[in-house]
Amino acid sequence: MKTQIQALVTGALERLADEGVIPADAIPVPNIDRTRDSKHGDFATNVAMVLAKIARCNPRDLAEKLVAALPDSGQVERTEIAGPGFINFYLAPAAYHQLIPTIMEQGSAFGRSNLGTGKRVQVEFVSANPTGPLHVGHGRGAAYGSAVADLLEAVGYEVHREYYVNDAGRQMDILGTSVWLRYLELCDETLTFPANGYKGDYVWDIAATLHRDHGGNYRHSTEELFDNIPADEPAGGDKEKHIDALIQRAKELLGDNRYRFVFELGLNTILDDIRDDLSLFGVDFEEWYSERTLMESGEVNKMIERLRKSDHVYEDGGALWFRSTAFGDEKDRVVVRDNGQTTYFASDIAYHMDKLERGFDRVIDIWGADHHGYVPRVRAALKALGDDDSKLDVLLVQFAILFRSGKKVPMSTRSGSFVTLRELRKEVGADAARFFYVMRKCEQHLDFDLDLAKSQSSDNPVYYVQYAHARICSVLRQAADKGIDVQPSSGTENLERLTETHEQALLVTLAKYPEVVETAATHEEPHQLTHYVRDLANDFHTYYNAHKFLIDDAALRDARMKLILATRQVLRNGLQLLGISAPESM
Repeated sequence: MKTQIQALVTGALERLADEGVIPADAIPVPNIDRTRDSKHGDFATNVAMVLAKIARCNPRDLAEKLVAALPDSGQVERTEIAGPGFINFYLAPAAYHQLIPTIMEQGSAFGRSNLGTGKRVQVEFVSANPTGPLHVGHGRGAAYGSAVADLLEAVGYEVHREYYVNDAGRQMDILGTSVWLRYLELCDETLTFPANGYKGDYVWDIAATLHRDHGGNYRHSTEELFDNIPADEPAGGDKEKHIDALIQRAKELLGDNRYRFVFELGLNTILDDIRDDLSLFGVDFEEWYSERTLMESGEVNKMIERLRKSDHVYEDGGALWFRSTAFGDEKDRVVVRDNGQTTYFASDIAYHMDKLERGFDRVIDIWGADHHGYVPRVRAALKALGDDDSKLDVLLVQFAILFRSGKKVPMSTRSGSFVTLRELRKEVGADAARFFYVMRKCEQHLDFDLDLAKSQSSDNPVYYVQYAHARICSVLRQAADKGIDVQPSSGTENLERLTETHEQALLVTLAKYPEVVETAATHEEPHQLTHYVRDLANDFHTYYNAHKFLIDDAALRDARMKLILATRQVLRNGLQLLGISAPESM
């Protein structure tokens, strides 16, 4: 409907241009907005006020000329000029009646569009280090990223979903060493586990696999391991130096091949678990991009050479630094350490260079809010490389805080004291988890009420929406039980009987769906869709409680069945874009 009004206004502008009222090259895409108050019509445009200066005309006078030039349309009942020059459009009932057969004919395609046709978008999300299972914080990024990708796809973009696997570097070495130390304990070696090691039960599980499959083949004595190792933090030492020394000792004692085996066992076990966990959460990727592959392919070195040639790096203290301050960053950044190893930042620059080289029109990174300081340095690097950093859009997702029985659930990733995404999914269900995760803007803090998410009440938003869909399905079952034929007639037949206030409200809400999908996609705000389906469910529940559908009046029954079947379709479409099921019974 919004598009139709926009086409009418454009037609009027073109007519005025032909008459010389406005310059032909000054015709804008008219802005059409839904009115907040139905007393002011259904839609309004401010185009007369925008063009008044160019037309050298009073805005209200130009508005009158525009109204007079509007093409004839059975969709518009009347227009009204308001305020300084707004044009309000009041739609004819037939415009809303035509909506019902459109929804039923298009089915699951209703609300989708070709806005982004021909454009490729990469959405990188989750990308959690494979050093442990996904926790509830990762879950929010997963649900949000998945919904953003699905919305962009719904409006025509070709979407490439990608997970960047940090399978190289120090954190992975800490994981591998943690697994080996737990393995040694299973071999009856007595040791003090490092403060900076990974302590979760999953580390014991991986170590147990190593011990079960290989016995004592990877065993070394505690004396060999800790000989001349710097003291750990609890003993007054430096925990970072302690763990780094243990990593180096593990590599020395095991040798390259055996150390690599332990490293790969930890990596692959956790990565397989992450893949499985996300898939069960309804999140899948076109590509799992390996950081190690990036390094082995020479992309990191290629990036560094590009920075050298453009004089954006310099050496200091044995390290190689990127001049990120030249691009607005607060300080310069190391890309190669004094020991010759490249940094995580160097890999990230090369990764983003590679993204743009793959020809995406737009690149969306969905990161945790703790990465906010990382954004300017990545942009700085892309500028230094001569790439177009305007193609990069970084969305920061705040952490989700769990509450159970009104109390905050404590979380600590390194100590292993956290709620995993799998545990959350088992407790509240994937549907509730995904809905709750995207109910707010990504940059807003999220308090996740576990008790509410599990409740079967109207206070639980996902239950409320799914129940609306199930209720409509129950009406169809009731009709079948009573032998009532509810197969709706074709076209707009009988829809003029929909005169009740609740029916009009449902029609207006249904008409908004394509606009909501487009806005939610272009603004990367899936919460707009969660609010919409709640509003639609509320309109339906109110209607259901006030009126009967399986009535003797065949024409009115037909009209009402058409309306609720269209409502069911739109509820189903909206839930599908959010990655949530639409149950037929509850």
